[in-house]
Formats: sequence, structure tokens, C-alpha cells
Amino acid sequence: MMIHVPLHNNLWSRKGSKRCSAILAIFIVHMNVGITVAFLNNAPLIIPRSSSSGNINIRNPMSMSMHQIRHEAYGFIPKSQSSLASSTSSTTRSSTDMKNMLSKECSKSHKSKEKKRTSPLMASLIDDSDETEIKDPIPLKDDKEFIAAVKEVKEAALNVTASSVQLTSAIVTKGPGILRRLFAMVVSKELRNDFGRRRKHYISDWTDAFSHLNQCIPAILFLYFSCLAPVVSFGTIASQITEGTIGVVEFLVASATAGMSYSVLSGQPMTFIAPTGLSLAFMSGLYRFCSMNGFDFLPIYTWVGLWTALFMISMGFRGGGKLIRLVTRFTDEVFNGLLSLNFIYEGAVSLRRNFLLADPLNLSMPFVSLSIALGTYFSTAQVIALEKSIYFSKKVRKAIKDFGPVAVLFAFSAFNQLGSIKKFKVPTLVVPQHFQLAGGRKFLVDFLKVPIRQRWLCVFPAVLLTSLFFMDQNISARVVNKEENKLQKGEAYNIDMVALGIITGVLSIFGLPWMCGATVQSMNHVRAMTTLKFNNETQEMEIDHVTETRTTGFVTHALLGGTLFLLPLLTYLPIPVVSGVFLFLGRKLMSGNTFLQRILDAFSEKSRLPANHPIQVLG
Repeated sequence: MMIHVPLHNNLWSRKGSKRCSAILAIFIVHMNVGITVAFLNNAPLIIPRSSSSGNINIRNPMSMSMHQIRHEAYGFIPKSQSSLASSTSSTTRSSTDMKNMLSKECSKSHKSKEKKRTSPLMASLIDDSDETEIKDPIPLKDDKEFIAAVKEVKEAALNVTASSVQLTSAIVTKGPGILRRLFAMVVSKELRNDFGRRRKHYISDWTDAFSHLNQCIPAILFLYFSCLAPVVSFGTIASQITEGTIGVVEFLVASATAGMSYSVLSGQPMTFIAPTGLSLAFMSGLYRFCSMNGFDFLPIYTWVGLWTALFMISMGFRGGGKLIRLVTRFTDEVFNGLLSLNFIYEGAVSLRRNFLLADPLNLSMPFVSLSIALGTYFSTAQVIALEKSIYFSKKVRKAIKDFGPVAVLFAFSAFNQLGSIKKFKVPTLVVPQHFQLAGGRKFLVDFLKVPIRQRWLCVFPAVLLTSLFFMDQNISARVVNKEENKLQKGEAYNIDMVALGIITGVLSIFGLPWMCGATVQSMNHVRAMTTLKFNNETQEMEIDHVTETRTTGFVTHALLGGTLFLLPLLTYLPIPVVSGVFLFLGRKLMSGNTFLQRILDAFSEKSRLPANHPIQVLG
């Protein structure tokens, strides 16, 4: 008799997965046949089964317990069914291996499917043994282990929250004090005072120029040419000293960028930075040292500049500007006297070179050059002195004083282009026709190729250069800030040194010439922005006020940068005109220098000197 038993839907359910292997084993034991394709395809299964009484027993697998299924699968048959067990014992033994393998494979496949369908937490709760049935999870409120874990996490979160609150409170309450203390350790009281003194005037430093345009515009034009002359002259000399490593273009770029940066960053904007004879002499010595020892000049130059920048910034932050108080007026005048003689010397050497290079049988060109230089010097001095004369009105005298030096430069440059003068071939400035660094090099210097030992050895020349910059910068600023000039916004020596240190570091990285405080250009800036008045009591002209502004310095150096686009036009500027400007600047710096005046008084008749004169007192 054939009875169709449909496969129960829950046979492959989660709870029936463990019973599957046992049921399949029963089929093998009692039927001694393989699993049919119909069973694998979930088709109705035909199960022949007879008991000892000859009746067919159909038992629902889902209604059987695991104990009963285990007995059915592995041959543990009750005694009431001993006849059936004996008839099938041989078949059971012969198929034991197949039964076990099939049971294990089916169990593994269902367990893997179960793990894919369950979460990791549920998978961890499933027992891998066949004897344990999957149980429903324990409710969370009854799970003591879970409650303890949640409590521990909660306490940790509360501790973190409390710590965060305490940390935030400490940062808010103690943070500003800590920062102030660290700031005080790095930044000196002197630098903070400089910053507080100049901060309130920073906006007016820019805007005051627009209320004095009639004074600023001519001052900018005059300062442009008075700054251009040293830049071009020193650039020409540096090109000869360094054999073309640093030339006129580098000096123009450095003067423009450094001057504009200093106008923005400095504390005292009336001070100008520019190339000086002392820095040029140091550069010349460093180049000779590198040439003698076979070192690359520009990388060594960069490291010396970087160390100098570090020293200058450190001195500025630590209030090194206060050391300038130890410098007396005598030191100021000696230093300024040295600078003025340096300007005069450079102008005289340029004129002397014309005589050395000229044909001994034809000295027309050197004498024409000397005449142009002296004419530039005396003409510039006269138009400047006209302001104190009694001629013309006050406005006319001031206009001549402001625009006169510029007009003199244009006049003698045009004079050199006349046919009767041009035939003498007076030398003019030699500059490239287009923007190009000396030798066609790149802007950035490859200073990292210098060995570590040489980098540290650069500290020693950097110390010397720092001393030179400290004296040059602070004495120039001190001359600007002296009481006779009647400046109102105060000094800021430490800010000036920090600004100069930053600028020096940047210039060094790009292999550009160093800039520092230029006393001559600074005093010309102060005098160009000075308004004079006549004192009826003393019958002399005296300073009324000085327009302190950053705008004139910024625009002046921006025009220097614009000169790079006018390089071909500079070839029309005669070198003797530049030499005449040098002579004028050097002589102008001597004015009011009591040290130089006492040197002249040493040759005077003693009876003609005042009774309180040092020579009369000291003998």
C-alpha cells in the first residue's frame, strides 16, 4: 500500500534544521535506498513502512521528539519492534558510513544557512551540538550579565562626561592665563609695549597721506629717484664683485619687495630699508671666502641670511631693542659719519673709474662726466636750500623744494642726449633689456644641498652680520625718532627688528641682496614729509610737524618694482648723474653731525671758538 506523505513546511525551518539529518537517516535505514530526487525537490515522498502486525505506520517527523528521532536514526529500536530491527540490522550496518556522512553534511549546511540568517548575537547563542535545541533569548530585563555590562558602560560614559566638563571648564577659566603666561615667556614686555603703542596709529599711518597729497606726491617722486640711485649703483658694483651672481635686477626686486613689506610690518614706517655700503662690503667678503674655499656662494649666502633672520627675530621678541639705549649720541654720529663718507666715496670712485678707463690722449669724456656729476650735486643742493631763502612765496619755495631734485635728474639726462654732448659717449646705466636674474638662474636657491657641518659653520658669519644689522637698523631708526624731528606716534625698535628678520629670511631663500636700515634714505623721507615754519624769535626756520605715514614708503618702493618694466629706459640715465646724487646724499647726511663738526673745529683758531666749546674746555 502506497501512502503519499507531503513534506511538512516546517521541516526546513529554523527549529527543524537539526531534525533533518536524523529523518534522512531513517529513510536510509528502513528503505535501503538513496534519497530520491523528488525529496530533494520538495516533492511528495512515498514511504513504505510496516510494523510487526503488518500494518503500515505513518509517523509525522515533526511530532517526534529528538529522543525518538535519535533511536529511529541510529537503530536503537524498542523491544516491541525487535523483529523489524533484526530484519534490517544487516542493512543498517552496511549503510552506517553513508548515513553518518549524509547526516553531518546536512547538519553543516543548515547551520551555515542559519548563521547567515541570524545576527552575530543570536549566532553566539546557538549551540553547535546536536543535542541542544535553540531556545528563545532571555528577556533583557532578566539578563543579569547584560544589565551589568550596560551599567559598566553607563558609568564609564558618566566619567568621560564629567571629565569633559571639567576639562572644558579648566580650558575656559585657566586657558587664557596659561596662554598669557606662555606669550609672556616668548614675547617680551618691550615688544608688547611697542605693539600697544603703535597699534592705535596703524590706520592713520595709511590715511594721513591722503589729507596731504600735495606733500606726498612730490615726496614720492623725489624719494623714488633718491632710492633708485643707490639701488642701481650698488647693483652694478655687486655684479662686478660677485662676478655676475647678483646684479641690478636682483637689487631692484629686493628693494621693491622688502620696502613694501617693511612699510606694512614695521613699527616706525618713516624708516627706510635699502642696500648699504656696509652690507655690500660684507657680501663682498663672503663671496671671496666662498671662492677661496670652493664653496657655492648662493647656498652659503642663504644659510648665513637664515641664521641672521633667526637671531634678529629672537632679539626682537626678547626686547633686544632696549640695548640701543646704551648707545650714545656720539656712537650715532660716528656711525652716520661713516655712512656719509661711504656715499661720497662710492660717488668719487665712479668718477675716478672714468679717468682710468679713458684714453690718456683724450680725457674729454671723464671731464664731461665730472661736470655732469658736480652739476647734479650743486643743482640739487640749491633747489633744496631754496626753501629757506627769502625769494618767492612760501608755496613756490615748497614746490621747488619738492619737485626740484626730480627736475634736476631729468634735466641732466636730457642734456646728455644732446648731439654736442652725446659724442663724448658718457657712460650710462647697464641693465638687461628684459627681466632676468643674473646668469638665468631660478628664483629659489637650492640651499638644502649644503652639508650639515657647513650649515652650522654659517652661524659665525651670521653673528657678525646680525651685529651689523642691529647697529645699522637701530641707529637709523634712532636718528628718525630723535626729538628734533618732533614725531608724535612713538618708536617701535623691537617690531622693526622682527620685521627686518622676517624680510631677511625671505630674501635669503631667494638669493636676493640683503636690506637694512638706510640712514640717508630715512632722513630724506623725514625731511620730505616735514613742514617748516619761521620762528620770529630765533629768526630761523624750524620744524612745525612731520606727516608720519606708511603710504609714501609703500608707493615709493612699488615704483621701484615698476622700474623692472622700464629697464630699457634706464639706459638713458647717465652714471655721472647717479654719482652726483651719491655726493648730495653723503653731504646731506653730514648736516647736523657734531662729531664731524668738531673734527673741523680742531683746525680752527682757538680764540674764535665759543667759551663753552669742548676744545676750550678740554684744551
